[in-house]
This record gives sequence, C-alpha cells and structure tokens, in this order.
Amino acid sequence: MKFPKRIYTTEEVKKAGKLTKKGYKHRLRVKGSPGFKQKVKQALKLVKTAGYYNFLRTYLRSIVEIDGLTQLREADAAIWANKYAMENPVDAASLFIQKANHMKEYLEGKLYYGGAAETRSVQKRIEFLEILKKKSRKKEIKEECERLLRSWSESIFL
Repeated sequence: MKFPKRIYTTEEVKKAGKLTKKGYKHRLRVKGSPGFKQKVKQALKLVKTAGYYNFLRTYLRSIVEIDGLTQLREADAAIWANKYAMENPVDAASLFIQKANHMKEYLEGKLYYGGAAETRSVQKRIEFLEILKKKSRKKEIKEECERLLRSWSESIFL
C-alpha cells in the first residue's frame, strides 16, 4: 500500500493512519532557501539528539519555507514555516514535535485542534524539551531548553 499523495478525504486519512501504525516513515524533505534549510538542519539535529526523529518522520513528509504564518498543512503532512520560526533551533525543534503530534492526532481521527488538543500538543512539546535537556551535552542547548520550559510553564495552555 502506497502513502497517499494528499491526506484530505476520509479514505486518505484512514489509509495514511493504517500505514503509520504499521511503521511507515517518510523521507523528510526540506524545501526553501539555503539559509532556511541550514536552520532546519540544525533543528533536526536536535530532534535526533532527543530521539524523536522517527516520530517526526512518521507523521511529517516535509518542512517548507513560506512567507507567511507558520502552520501545519494536514492534507500535505507538511509544516509550512517562515524563516523567523527557524531562528532558534531549540524552539524550532520543539515546534516540529508539536506539529507532528497534531498530525498524529489528525490521522488517529482525534479532535486535533482547539483547547484540549492544543494542550496535548504543548505537553508533547514540553516533553520533548525536557528530554532534549537531559540528552544534550551542550550547555547552551540545556540552558535554552530550561528557558523555554520556564516560558511554557507560564503559558495559558497548562
């Protein structure tokens, strides 16, 4: 069974959900300017450090540079991101995990938007930051994780 090109109809969502449950992994593609690609590469390195790369590849197919608001495009299994969202690699990596969690819930047929869903995705982002903080050997990465965790602890989503 081949992964659907678009994940829009009920049938396509079910097919994609079945494949991910069976262990399907995308070959993650990054599209954009050289500077954007470099920033995404830094963030993906942190995703790998924390051990979340396979989770990310299960639910996301691509990360695409846009000149607009950063968002998950469920029908494409893609994150559309602007260059500003990639400035901080730790924050960008945690954003990728949050959006992958949104995509996971979309494929599972859960309500993947709104208050409760947003809270679950933020919790996944926090979980990622805590694990990255433990697994990273770099002091600046640990400190940035701590700063972001403090920021999220003050969030309305918790």
